Amino acid sequence: MSDDTLNAPYDFDALLEIMKRLRTPETGCAWDLEQSFETIAPYTIEEAYEVSDAIERGDMGDLSDELGDLLLQVVFHAQIASDEGHFSIRDVTQAISEKMIRRHPHVFGDAAQKTSAEQTANWEQIKAAERSSKIDDDSSALAGVARALPALMRAEKLQKRAARTGFDWTDPKDIFDKLEEEKAEIEDAMSSGDANQIEEEIGDLLFVAANLARRVDVDPEIALRKANAKFERRFRAMEALAAERDIDFSKLSLEEQETYWQSVKQREKA
Repeated sequence: MSDDTLNAPYDFDALLEIMKRLRTPETGCAWDLEQSFETIAPYTIEEAYEVSDAIERGDMGDLSDELGDLLLQVVFHAQIASDEGHFSIRDVTQAISEKMIRRHPHVFGDAAQKTSAEQTANWEQIKAAERSSKIDDDSSALAGVARALPALMRAEKLQKRAARTGFDWTDPKDIFDKLEEEKAEIEDAMSSGDANQIEEEIGDLLFVAANLARRVDVDPEIALRKANAKFERRFRAMEALAAERDIDFSKLSLEEQETYWQSVKQREKA
């Protein structure tokens, strides 16, 4: 592609050419040339979260921009792979196209149309068959759950996989007993002062909480993100309320800060 053709509007092929030229030795960008799968991976994760954030805020302009950033990450990884002789972007699009067709036999094949629930179950069966067909020594039901996933998200996926083998509580209410058990173990660990044990027991508590969320059809990662957003909103509101009264919020006692917290909560309810 010549410089004359690198003019707006740009299409997917133009993006590929831009990335290729950024990675061209001698004439490309030094920073882009230095990158590897490992150094780019954190940016890929970050961009995915920024896409999610734009969706939560309902900002369609920002969403368009963030999707572009995420798409660049895909193109960047594919270009690195091409440079190293592993695969090309065409292999990526070919593989995902084949996968989507394979996983939707009710759309692209002769299978009967399914409800959303039936399709989800069928999707999981197809994925399981795909995993078993790969040459891999790991035959565990937990195989293939990415280690780089956010911890709560990975906990949910591990629990779902385990549940398919029957390893699951029969009644979600039983999980409350486990939560109480983990709470007591945290208290014992804190009494001992063993930092490693405290960390382990808190991890166990979070894992059980994720299991409870799963059993009541709540995504624990989304639930915690919403809780974070609620805390941030209320904390900022407390700071703003104190500022309106010409008060330094950080100088207030905990009891006074709690009064502000309750005031903000009542405003939200109203």
